[in-house]
Amino acid sequence: MIVAVDAAGGDHYPKAPVEGALLAVKEDPNLSVLLLGPEEMIKKALEGKEYDKARILIQDAPQIIGMEESPASAVKGKQQSSIVIGMGLHKAGKCQAFVSAGNTGALLAASTFILGKLEGIHRPTIGAYYPTVKGFRLLLDAGANLEIKPEVALQFAKMGQVYCRQILGIESPTVGLLNVGEEEGKGTEQLKEIYKYIKDHSGFIGNLEGKDILSGKADVYLTDGLVGNILLKFGESIPATIMKLVENAVSKLDLEVEEVVAAQKILKTALSPFDYERVGGVPFLGVNGVSIVGHGGSSPLAIKNMIKSAVSCINNDVNGKIVASLN
Repeated sequence: MIVAVDAAGGDHYPKAPVEGALLAVKEDPNLSVLLLGPEEMIKKALEGKEYDKARILIQDAPQIIGMEESPASAVKGKQQSSIVIGMGLHKAGKCQAFVSAGNTGALLAASTFILGKLEGIHRPTIGAYYPTVKGFRLLLDAGANLEIKPEVALQFAKMGQVYCRQILGIESPTVGLLNVGEEEGKGTEQLKEIYKYIKDHSGFIGNLEGKDILSGKADVYLTDGLVGNILLKFGESIPATIMKLVENAVSKLDLEVEEVVAAQKILKTALSPFDYERVGGVPFLGVNGVSIVGHGGSSPLAIKNMIKSAVSCINNDVNGKIVASLN
């Protein structure tokens, strides 16, 4: 199996993607990684490191797409970038997946334009892992589609359930529609239409409110990309905010050193589910391939886990099961 990795994407390239690739190959003897980016930059990042040269491959991609560049313009104007070349190689069957911590919009655009959509899919979606008291659950959509129609929402629900079964190991995933109240008649006209369209779908448990998310009331939280992206960014802010509040409280209390250390240990353990490094990244569901996107600040550990996510999607035939679920 060959997984292509964007060595010129994210806030810490090429160090993080290169070191993450080495970790992944070390753990999986059946895996090879194709690093894409300026060739000399990648070779320099590999200097002094021990690795199997037959399993760490390099593809020169001299152009770099910045994190703030316009997605469509970048993909169209930088045909020699790691994202465009990598997607082309994936489309041609030269690798089985593409992984990047780079420009999310550019990655989505390239995934859609180059790989295309799975048969029967109206629109691809990007998900996000959301921590709950029951473990990670899936938030759809997390920013790819600012508005969704009822038929698109139903496909999102089906794709989310497939992903939860195959990757998260949830046997009978439930779906909840995020809304301002639990009653069927709540929300905007769009939300009411979505509810009516999907209410008979297997696993749909109705409307959910914001208070239901962290408690893990559903396995797939269904919403549009506007609300989903706001929730995603809010969730990312929770650990740092809580840590700051605790630090402020500790400074006001007369605690022994041992008590402070114990409190820090408890807090770190409690907030570990919010650590994105544990899951690395999530795929664009609905594209005709395996395209994984991760946090821009991804560390080598996060990149390694992104690669592992790609391998899991391939081994569990997530795309094949998504197409089957549409019938």
